[in-house]
Amino acid sequence: MSLNVNSKLPHVGTTIFTVMSALAAEHGAINLSQGFPDYDGPAALKDRVKHHLDAGHNQYPPMAGILPLREAIRDKVADFYDARVSAETEVTVTPGATEAIFCAVTAVCRPGDEVIMFDPAYDCYEPAVTLCGARAVRLALAAPDYRIDWQRVVAAISPRTRMIMVNTPHNPTGMVMSADDMRELERLAARHDLIVCSDEVYEHLVFDGVRHESVLRYPALAARAFAVFSFGKTYHVTGWKTGYCVAPEVLTRELRRVHQFVTFVGITPIQWALADFMRAQPEHLASLPGFYQRKRDLFVGALAGSRFRLKPSAGTFFQMVDYSAISDLPDQEFARWLTSEKGVAAIPTSVFHAEDPGERSVRFCFCKEDETLRRAGAVLTAL
Repeated sequence: MSLNVNSKLPHVGTTIFTVMSALAAEHGAINLSQGFPDYDGPAALKDRVKHHLDAGHNQYPPMAGILPLREAIRDKVADFYDARVSAETEVTVTPGATEAIFCAVTAVCRPGDEVIMFDPAYDCYEPAVTLCGARAVRLALAAPDYRIDWQRVVAAISPRTRMIMVNTPHNPTGMVMSADDMRELERLAARHDLIVCSDEVYEHLVFDGVRHESVLRYPALAARAFAVFSFGKTYHVTGWKTGYCVAPEVLTRELRRVHQFVTFVGITPIQWALADFMRAQPEHLASLPGFYQRKRDLFVGALAGSRFRLKPSAGTFFQMVDYSAISDLPDQEFARWLTSEKGVAAIPTSVFHAEDPGERSVRFCFCKEDETLRRAGAVLTAL
């Protein structure tokens, strides 16, 4: 029997992250492609999961997340961003940041709407827009700084523009938006009555003493924004797939209308464990910038004698590099060659663009053990 299936996402296949991780496993390569650590989360956090499993916290939690975790998030937001939010009506726990982004877009975008986003863009953004019948308007960020050109944003805004999606710190470039960027975003969103979806999953991975400029720091911006965060990134437990969204009550109400029919709830014992750990060890979050800056510096130092060209990442746990002095291969071919022939896996950056910019660059992930980074650096320096 054959079915006539008219795909809603005809251009979407298996994600590059899955492809490159599988290729790395096939060839026994050092996997610096997909963004997950090769070390485990805090022992005390894992112990709290075991505790709550045995304590019987194994049934459905409230749809928005257990209140103690939402209260811990509320307090964290106040501590880091001097923002006052309601745990009851403005914080929603979701099974991963990707689900929160999908629900945010689906909640407010309709057929014919336009959503501005910036290339290179993380691969979950446009499919969410497309499935709503809306259109992604993608503006390219120029290497090597990848700063937002706000004049181009002004020119791209039309009567159909419904949302602007931003990502800071930015995956894959490591760019970090400034206070001036946020003030310009705030001004444009207010002038054109736009909703903002701000992907801030790497909020605590900002380096060189720079402050993370969350939309939550800016009251007029926070009043029209979905701010999305990830526990997986901050606690080294990406497989737990737990994140959250902070938004004003009117937007949270709409997000929850969608969320309850997508996954309904997150995993109960993990939520209790995270609530306990956030209260018991708040210093963990404060330690993250230094922890990952040291790994960035180790990896950048390991490439110092190589033919790669780079600007040290300002945030995230990713490092973009230019390989044009090594090879003329297009980036997807280079990434496959590097993995299969040289034993180090990377992500080609053209996959983050609507149109291939023709750059000779790949993204490495440095959330790895020091010895892993040293071994990879030795291989890459020999190219």
